[in-house]
Parts: sequence; C-alpha cells; structure tokens
Amino acid sequence: MRIDKMLANLGYGSRKEVKGLLKKGAVKINGKLVKDAKEHIDPNEDVVTINGQEVVYKEFIYLMMNKPGGVISATEDNRDETVIDLLEMEDQVYEPFPVGRLDKDTEGLLLITNDGQLSHRLLSPKKHVPKTYFAVIEGEVTEEDIHAFRKGVTLDDGYETKPGELVILKSGIMSDIELTITEGKFHQVKRMFQAVGKRVVYLKRISMGSLKLDETLELGEYRELTVEELEELMNYQP
Repeated sequence: MRIDKMLANLGYGSRKEVKGLLKKGAVKINGKLVKDAKEHIDPNEDVVTINGQEVVYKEFIYLMMNKPGGVISATEDNRDETVIDLLEMEDQVYEPFPVGRLDKDTEGLLLITNDGQLSHRLLSPKKHVPKTYFAVIEGEVTEEDIHAFRKGVTLDDGYETKPGELVILKSGIMSDIELTITEGKFHQVKRMFQAVGKRVVYLKRISMGSLKLDETLELGEYRELTVEELEELMNYQP
C-alpha cells in the first residue's frame, strides 16, 4: 500500500495534506525518513511513525454501540442524525456501516463495522442468527402469547413469522418481556405483538448472536469489541 493512501485512510488528512507531512520530514518508515508519497509499505510488517509517534494500522473496525432513540441506522441521511454521525472522526475514516438496522425509536445493541463479510454472515437469512430484545408491552402478556410466538404469528401483510422465543419477565397492565427471533422483517417485534392484540411501547436490542450489549455503555456511547467478543462473533454458529 502507498504510504500516502494508508495515512489518508487513517485520518491523517487528505492525500494533499499527507504529502505536506511527508515533505516536512514528519514521516519515517522503520526509522528511515521518507518524503516520497508513492513509497510502498506493508502495513502489517513496517513500522510507520509521524513526528515520533507510531501509527497503528488496522484494516477493519468493529464497534459496539448502545443506540439511542431518535437516531437512524444508516450511514447518511439528509434529515435525521445517523449512528455514523455519533462516531468520532477517527472512526468515521474507516467508512463503517451499521450491521442491520434498528428502528428510529428503538435503543440498544448495534454493531458497526466496515467488514462486509462478517456483516453478510450475521444478516444472511440462511444463518438464522438470533437477536434478543427487551420490550415493555401495553397489555398483559400471557402463556397463550408464548405458545403463539413459538409457532410463529401472521403479520398484517399475511407473512408467517418463524418461531420466536418469548419470555415474560413481568406481566400486568404493562408487561416486561424478552423476545428472541432469527429474522428481521420491517418493524418485526412491534408487528408480532400487534398480531396478538398488544402494543410495544419500549424496545431495546440486548444481543445479536454471541454479542451482548455492554450495559455500562450510556445511550449514544460505543466502544471497540474486545478480542474475545470478536473471536466469538467470527466463530459463531447458531
């Protein structure tokens, strides 16, 4: 990879600005001063420094976000704030994207990456990767609903959902539940409860495959996945 391309990709400026750094003698490769923007390096082998500070290169970025309500799961939008807008510029330079989507008013676990292969694997309908949600439901959730979800319910457009695993945490006029599903139709959780005559008033995703939401993350906060989390996700088999 060309040195100017690598440094631009990592957010050290535009190609023109990076050339300026090189001309000033700020960049060294393996301790040797480099001024030629066309100089090629192996990011995994060569040590690059700028003004004595080592540059850490990584091809992929894997972020866990606790998505807040009111923000959309997209890379850009002309009207609404997106989850990418919440990222620091140093993370935005990797051009990451959300893996799947959460509704605008839904909170919780969102994986953001630039690894297309991992994203495809987690979203492929053939893989049946489970996603678990916590929800507050208007109306009393009953054993009858558990059985209905276990068989699959018919949505408003006639679609028969795959079985879902419903757990009642608290039942009453307002009920707390957890629901695990293996597909992601438009507004699916809300529409599944609509199918049994109830309404979702709060929804939060708490897990996706092996990845569980870090409850210490405030809404809108994010962090990189740990090595263990990433390994588990890469090797995950439903």
